[in-house]
Amino acid sequence: MKKIIPLYCLVALLSFNGFAQEKKEVVIETTQLNENIYMLKGQGGNIGLSIGEDGIFMIDDQFARLTPKILEAIRNISDKPIKFLLNTHWHGDHTGGNENMSNEGAVIVAHENVRKRMSVDQFNKERNRTTKAAPKAALPVVTFTKDIMFHMNGEDIMVFHVHHAHTDGDAMVYFTKSNVLHMGDTYFQGKFPYIDLSSGGSIDGYIQAHKKALMLINDDTKIIPGHRNLSNKKELREYVKMLEDITLKIRVKIAEGKTIEEVSKDASITKTYEDQKFANWFINAETIRSTIYKSLTTHKKMKSENDR
Repeated sequence: MKKIIPLYCLVALLSFNGFAQEKKEVVIETTQLNENIYMLKGQGGNIGLSIGEDGIFMIDDQFARLTPKILEAIRNISDKPIKFLLNTHWHGDHTGGNENMSNEGAVIVAHENVRKRMSVDQFNKERNRTTKAAPKAALPVVTFTKDIMFHMNGEDIMVFHVHHAHTDGDAMVYFTKSNVLHMGDTYFQGKFPYIDLSSGGSIDGYIQAHKKALMLINDDTKIIPGHRNLSNKKELREYVKMLEDITLKIRVKIAEGKTIEEVSKDASITKTYEDQKFANWFINAETIRSTIYKSLTTHKKMKSENDR
């Protein structure tokens, strides 16, 4: 039995979050999607697993303190080794167990921006928080810039980068034979998304990431979101419509000269979706309105400067 090493404290970004279960005992819930693919839910980002004769391909690993429970849940399914761990982005609720999984023998893979951000302290301007750099053992050892393919457990596993969506290092994972897509935090099923502007995220990139996913999948595809419940193409399509609707309304307000304070207080922009319970968690309606406003104005300014 390998020793589980306590990992750096990377809960800063999500210590405020609505998924935290601080007063509850965390239970790892296992959902089998087909013969080889599983989804694990606990505290933090949803974990994806491909388990077969070649070993285990793992997507994200939640927090370090949950590693023993996560490993127990995995061992209840299979005693195969964890060959690869793919990080969908750098946030601690998806990478917190990296060092522990590395000690279990997993090869950590991520977009190059994930390694860059994990290698140095990260300051989140929106929340006035600093996340300390990760130890070397927690860093991805294989990085990619656009796409990477794994051939494992009888299927091709497509991993592809989506630009400036939730962060600047997001990756989606598509199990081609199983027809399962893990979207990481480019999709918060049923709730307003958290777009990390300080880490290169943007509303336009977020919407484009969804459109890329919609081009790839079909009506039978099972979608593992970064948080919350298993989803499908129909739900994702409606989610994109929601984001496009809110974004268009805010673009109009910006064109009319409205300030961020005015837009963030304008409940009419998001009322339809508040009624559908999209706002009843840590990203409330006011937060999503101000985030989209900042994203649209900041990225417009950046583009203008880059065009000079």
